[in-house]
Amino acid sequence: MRAPSRILAVAALIGPGSAGAQRADSGGVPPRRWLPPVASLLVPGTGQLVTRRDRGVVYLAVELLVLSRFIQYSREGRREAGRFRSLAFEVARRTFSPDRRDTVFEYYETMERFAQSGAFDRDTGAAFVPESDPATYNGSVWLLARRTFWADPSAPPDPASPEFHRALGFYQARAVGPDFVWSWHDHSLEHQVFRETIHSSDNAFRRAQNQLGLLLANHVASAVDALVSSRLAAATKRPAALETTLGPKSARLGVTFRF
Repeated sequence: MRAPSRILAVAALIGPGSAGAQRADSGGVPPRRWLPPVASLLVPGTGQLVTRRDRGVVYLAVELLVLSRFIQYSREGRREAGRFRSLAFEVARRTFSPDRRDTVFEYYETMERFAQSGAFDRDTGAAFVPESDPATYNGSVWLLARRTFWADPSAPPDPASPEFHRALGFYQARAVGPDFVWSWHDHSLEHQVFRETIHSSDNAFRRAQNQLGLLLANHVASAVDALVSSRLAAATKRPAALETTLGPKSARLGVTFRF
């Protein structure tokens, strides 16, 4: 009788603790609901796939499709950019500078608008004389400098005056230097091809940027889908799905439950 009593005593001590441990195991540790949303945010569709939701394949397919288009448009933009840069040097710049030098994109945009850059310095001697033809780019800069700092753009002040020096400094800071002078004179056809090529490059890079926006939207939509679906399923104790439909002018959001 002594041994059974000891066993009952030990059972009485262990019993409540083991039951509490079972309750803690079943409800004390929350499931890792953050895992599917984070996985979908990194790679769209993975959060749905790890929770056995077939629509994850759709997010993944969209990701691959948009990514391939981004790569395609980026390559097209770089290819067209190389074309208009080569055309600018071979036709409009080579006679002024034998060395090919690249610069910012705004320079090529200026070449698109002006057929000639004009000279940087019209005087080969010691005196500095800006380009005076307003039909050229440098001439338009000098005209803007005179209108900005002179009382009368057609009446130059004393060359030693502050007004003259400020206008000259404005011109020298913004005019095209001797290493980047250009002229499309007698090459109007090539100039038109240059314009078309630079527009094609702009459009390709713009489409590539749009694809980046779609990539971001796909990441966010997949992550929100995984987060909402997992929380709704946990709250209702039933499988739940967030359905989104995006269109050019409308969007639809819906939730479905399985019974």
